[in-house]
Amino acid sequence: MKQTGDYITEDKKKALEKELKELKGPKRKEILENLEYAKSLGDLSENAEYHQTREDQGKLEERIHKIEQILQSSQVVSGGGGEEIEIGSKIVVLKDGEKKERTYQIVGSEEADMTLGKISNKSPFGEALLGRKKGEDISFKTPSGEVNYKIVNVS
Repeated sequence: MKQTGDYITEDKKKALEKELKELKGPKRKEILENLEYAKSLGDLSENAEYHQTREDQGKLEERIHKIEQILQSSQVVSGGGGEEIEIGSKIVVLKDGEKKERTYQIVGSEEADMTLGKISNKSPFGEALLGRKKGEDISFKTPSGEVNYKIVNVS
């Protein structure tokens, strides 16, 4: 089963909802106050504080819109636990030629972060893992050539 839609974990959903609440509440209010102050400084055409605050306001509204889109269009997944790798699964793999096992979690592209071991379901590695089971060998192409892994464990 290929899982290629937009997915987020329950933890990511909660984090986005918390961020959205902060941005729509205190942060939006702070920017509006800064805008009023900047307007009070006079000539808007040469008012750097005003222009910077307007830019900050635009970035804030853009982020609010992006979060709202993510929350509306993404499916929340509870995460793995079965024998077959799916979004939310935690996987232990062993790369050919190495002795150290690596642990990863398959997540939606919105929360992918290799430094935390979170791999996007849309990445070549994530796509190669989806639907596989413990004990299987996988391979996929990278810019530096083909890479091979053995799936040691799935949870």
